[in-house]
Amino acid sequence: MKIDSGTLLFIGDSITDAGRARPVGEGGGLGGGYPAQVNALLGATYPERKIRVLNTGISGNTIRNLVSRWQKDVLDLKPDWLSIMIGTNDVWRQFSGTNNPDSVFPEEFEKSYRELIEKTRPTVKGITLLTPFYVEPDKAQPMRAQMDVYGKLVQKLAKETGCRFGDTQAAYDKALQSVAFSTLAGDKVHPSPTGHMVLSRVFLKTVDYRW
Repeated sequence: MKIDSGTLLFIGDSITDAGRARPVGEGGGLGGGYPAQVNALLGATYPERKIRVLNTGISGNTIRNLVSRWQKDVLDLKPDWLSIMIGTNDVWRQFSGTNNPDSVFPEEFEKSYRELIEKTRPTVKGITLLTPFYVEPDKAQPMRAQMDVYGKLVQKLAKETGCRFGDTQAAYDKALQSVAFSTLAGDKVHPSPTGHMVLSRVFLKTVDYRW
């Protein structure tokens, strides 16, 4: 497995937040989502590595919010490994009202995301970028189609900056071939425990975790 030791930090929106403790989620305060699941799996499988897992996800965040708090919630914590999943709110706000000023369109999303990666890449051993997702099987549905645009931008950024890439949307699409969306995320955005385990598996695959 690529994560040999040190601190692993997860940052993102409500999907990452999942009720974590403040100011920084750790241990029993990681929340009820995939960061806590990953922590449990790493601790059970690789206890000798003593990997410390932190969570600084905040509900409602867009890439714009990450820019404003990056120093405090990422760089100051000095992680060795970083996982970023952002974009759901950037897209959702484009569908939540006419000319919502909190919408983040593709050009700004890509530019801001790239700047954060380039600022952070020299300070860490590895970065994983996870796509935003919408648990909707109809790829022509407008919000799902726009989410796929952002997912492709994340894939492009990972390739161009040397980050690891995890396609969460593809993983949900595979699961949707067998189960209803409500099994994974009742509102198509916030995962159930099973839906969070889908995310955990995607992340762990990017770091070559062995079960």
